[in-house]
Amino acid sequence: MMGEKGVDSPATRDPTLVVKAFGEGKAFEEQESGGVPVYRIGEFSKLCLVPVSAIRYWADIGLLPPGWVDPDSGYRYYSADQLPRLNRVLALKDLDLSLDEIKAVLDEGLSPAELRGMLRLKQAEIGSRLQEEQARLERVEARLRLIEKEGVMPETEVVLKEVEPIAGLAMRDVLPATDAFAEFIGDGFAALGIGGIQVAGPPMVIYHDEEFTGTDIDVEMVYPVGAEVKGPVATPAGRKLENRTVPAGTCGVIVHTGPYERLHEAYQTLATWVDSQGYRVSGPPQERYLTGPEDPGPNVTEIRMPVEKA
Repeated sequence: MMGEKGVDSPATRDPTLVVKAFGEGKAFEEQESGGVPVYRIGEFSKLCLVPVSAIRYWADIGLLPPGWVDPDSGYRYYSADQLPRLNRVLALKDLDLSLDEIKAVLDEGLSPAELRGMLRLKQAEIGSRLQEEQARLERVEARLRLIEKEGVMPETEVVLKEVEPIAGLAMRDVLPATDAFAEFIGDGFAALGIGGIQVAGPPMVIYHDEEFTGTDIDVEMVYPVGAEVKGPVATPAGRKLENRTVPAGTCGVIVHTGPYERLHEAYQTLATWVDSQGYRVSGPPQERYLTGPEDPGPNVTEIRMPVEKA
């Protein structure tokens, strides 16, 4: 509509205008714009990959005003010089700022360094959220596998075994979460390496918590060693390895082959077996790591559950 400000430019151009091509979609309005290259709103939309409706709205609220408005027709035009501001608008939208907040931030002036800092913080936050969602997805998949196994004979057999005592060097600590296990186990191995002590069998973890919490985990690490090895042995992290003998006893035993993240599946199989055979748990569960990180193939873990007749 002629004379109305802020309307969009038409698809066809007024033949009285002097138009020169500056690449696909670019128009140069020599007469009206005083020699400044400008884009029609649709062309600008394709250039920046933003819908026309959004560009119109941002113009109406003063967030991204047109670079030039034809004084006669009121048609809006945009220039490439406006792309930096548009990029900042999109970046700040991804930071979950409202349009009013974005306008206030941009009107105050935001340096590239400040924007980079804000985006890096958001990047770290998104990365953390993705890791949490990936772990959540894996938990859902694990529960689905357990549900699908209901009523199906387990692939791994549970056996009742009289286990021998294990003499070794042990340390016990309360770990903040499961992701602290690698440091805890590695700290003990480092102490053994510094002392020139050879491990005489698969290392073992004993879980002493009365219930599962996921945090503040009371855990003991036992490294089997020869009878001649005497403690205490200091670790690089300030812990102490002390002489310890894990007693003999009757255990329900299952061997899990595969990632540690799926150990809970073997635990449920073992728990079902204990109940079905008329036993009850008589001590903390134990995990013996039959393979190490340097071994080829999947992880192999033996789970021992001390039991007695119910």
